[in-house]
Amino acid sequence: MGPGDQALIGTLLDRRYRVDSPIARGGMSMVYRGLDMRLDRPVAIKVMDPKFAHDPQFVARFEFEARAVARLTHPGLVAVYDQGVDGEHAFLVMELVAGGTLRELLRERGPMPPHAAAAVTGPVLDALAVAHRAGLVHRDIKPENVLISDSGEVKIADFGLVRAVAGSNATSSSVILGTAAYLSPEQVTTGNADARSDVYATGVLLYEMLTGRTPFTGDTSLSIAYQRINADVPSPGSQIPGVPPEFDQLVLEATARDPEERFTNAGEMSAALRSVSRQLQLPAYRVPAPRRSAQHLSAAMQVAGALPPPAATTAGPNDATTALASAAPTAVHPGIQHVGPQPTKVVTDLTARPPEFPQPEVDPGATRQHRRDPAQYEFPDFAAERQRSRRTIMVWLLVILLLGVAVGFGGWWMGSGRYAAVPAIDGLDRASATSTIEAAGLSTEIRGEYSNSAPVDTLLGTDPAAGSRVPKESVVALLVSLGRPAVPEVPAGGDPDQVDRVLRERTFVPVEGGEAFSTKVPNGGVAALKPGPGTVLDVGSQVQMIRSKGSPPVRMPDLRGKSADEARAALDAVGITVGETREEFDSGVDGGDVIGTDPSTGTEVGAGSSVTLIVSTAVRLPSMLGRSVGSARDELTGLGLVPQVRQVTDSDRSLVLTQSPGPGTRVEAGTTVSLVAVP
Repeated sequence: MGPGDQALIGTLLDRRYRVDSPIARGGMSMVYRGLDMRLDRPVAIKVMDPKFAHDPQFVARFEFEARAVARLTHPGLVAVYDQGVDGEHAFLVMELVAGGTLRELLRERGPMPPHAAAAVTGPVLDALAVAHRAGLVHRDIKPENVLISDSGEVKIADFGLVRAVAGSNATSSSVILGTAAYLSPEQVTTGNADARSDVYATGVLLYEMLTGRTPFTGDTSLSIAYQRINADVPSPGSQIPGVPPEFDQLVLEATARDPEERFTNAGEMSAALRSVSRQLQLPAYRVPAPRRSAQHLSAAMQVAGALPPPAATTAGPNDATTALASAAPTAVHPGIQHVGPQPTKVVTDLTARPPEFPQPEVDPGATRQHRRDPAQYEFPDFAAERQRSRRTIMVWLLVILLLGVAVGFGGWWMGSGRYAAVPAIDGLDRASATSTIEAAGLSTEIRGEYSNSAPVDTLLGTDPAAGSRVPKESVVALLVSLGRPAVPEVPAGGDPDQVDRVLRERTFVPVEGGEAFSTKVPNGGVAALKPGPGTVLDVGSQVQMIRSKGSPPVRMPDLRGKSADEARAALDAVGITVGETREEFDSGVDGGDVIGTDPSTGTEVGAGSSVTLIVSTAVRLPSMLGRSVGSARDELTGLGLVPQVRQVTDSDRSLVLTQSPGPGTRVEAGTTVSLVAVP
């Protein structure tokens, strides 16, 4: 999973579905584990690429296909609960299947014995039969879309999404939609698919389960797709020993290049599979779910606390009052009881006054009196001044002491008090490691990291590393091994920057790998990767990006004399679209039929090119002989022609003897037709 996969975590889609953790990424979408907040049930949420949500054609087709699939009920079909568009996110809410995909099971265990392959193929065919009877075609049967639950149930997912993408403006009409290894020949050549196309893909799926590989391989997806046009799928028994001949015949009949030679639908192939199982007396088998699946990893991430806490509930009016009361408690001094409001008390007792200064004594016999001279300077009280000075010094010393304590505490807090050391988790399991880190005052999250040596789900360490000092309550990532990385699918459109980013997210080093024709990717985009998607490589391996050099050239067919609809169908079959229609007169072609094209017949153009269809405006003259003048005049006027009548009497009842030009002649609109009538 890349960093972009975490952007929706904790988001509430349509104010109902909470996105919890990623499960898997596809070329057009991302699947998340989620929760239906209204019904309190876990769900799987498939979020399409944002470019599709802005396409009204895709949204309309997406809604139509979701409603059609939701009407289907079968244990082998992943139930569709809801669909919607929230901002730039078009999403589909489905049943959450606890388990994994058939692709993950094949990676873990390799080829399957016949009884195990039959145990997977049977439910797939039964589910497809229900869809085929309802007129629906899956179009993209592959191991990634076959889910196996922990209880052994086999289910099909992603009905209708390929068709919805095909109807959007985000793809070209010449794009071959589906997975190259499982496309039927008619999907490659014409882009059309019906129930027999699903039968072909199921035959390839059965071949892969029996042999451990797909029947066709190549450097690019395009080369893989085009191999099946000229080559038959080999029998599984020719590739791996021990496959019964009955299974060889079943695969060969399901993958016949001519759709008329295949089983007509999944129900017919399912009946054939049951007949083969009875003949070989295959035992009943419970298909095991893959142990190291993306769904199990997503569930483990959620249990380990990798998800953000749910948003706090909004308090009601009464809650605000309660919070205010509890936030400001009333302090009561011990030993004093307040009973009701207390009035102010006024003290009215007598207060003693200081004694008056004594009057100077007067000696009657003295010649002068000792009186205080008002102009005489009074010396200050040095003892009182010294006492006040001591108090000031003590206050300042206390202030300095408090400042020193505050500075020391602040320095300690800024230096080490607010930091914690990341503890070592060597030898611990995930739950114990989470508890150890949280006990140190830190929080945790799960982060996957690719490794060549460590098994999947093994703890590799922490980020920051053990012993690092980080602020308390910081998030410490528990690094969990994702195993060796696999080459991803090429994103729709083949944007080089996006492909480069996806490869680097998986530790690969993108390098240029040449050019190839592609009907799916525009010129300059990334058409394929080498090694192909799904290949497991070492960390840091190089992956070649093969650039598209546009669609392969197509020779313009001869369409002269065909109707406009027939001409359009013939052009669609070779990947050419009709841009506009031009009318011209041609005496050799009936009106409405095709004279030719621009560019002309035999010219080479690129698949997906737009051409002009030239249609004849000629009018074929009907026979007017023996008809009344009035009837002939009305019909010729209706055909856009100008009747000119020569007759003995001016009467519409006169009969036409001759006409020029003659019957069957092709003329331009507005041509004058001469009639001779009698009497």
